[in-house]
Amino acid sequence: MKRFHVHVSVADLAKSIKFYDTLFGTPPSVIKEDYAKWMLDDPRINFAISQRGSALGVDHLGLQVDAAEELTALESQLRRADAGMVEELGTTCCYAESDKYWVKDPQGVAWETFHSLRGAPTFSAPRPIAIPVVVAQPAAAACCTPKAPSAKPCCG
Repeated sequence: MKRFHVHVSVADLAKSIKFYDTLFGTPPSVIKEDYAKWMLDDPRINFAISQRGSALGVDHLGLQVDAAEELTALESQLRRADAGMVEELGTTCCYAESDKYWVKDPQGVAWETFHSLRGAPTFSAPRPIAIPVVVAQPAAAACCTPKAPSAKPCCG
């Protein structure tokens, strides 16, 4: 099953947590010194905020899936969209280890499709091996999008 994902860059994490806690009627499921995430079922969304020096506002959108097979199906759809795709397998970003595919829409909005494999103790980590770029066009510069087609860590 898919879950919509929104990641927003904020100026004041504590103030933003208080706002979204009130808006959603529930505290975040994950809180770190620079990051918070709500995994909501109504609406079904993975809503994350971070304070990491990015431009303020919506950083990127995405679709999170529950199984590797669902990610494979989304990868096929992204290839058909011919939007320029970047593949990241086994990457660490946003305190989770995930397999991901990134594209940007015609307006330049970064879209992340991902399957989280497990939690991680850090926001990001270097990749153990170089991850091949499927298409040599990187997605827009969002929180965890690859900055360029290279083997650098997802979040710089």
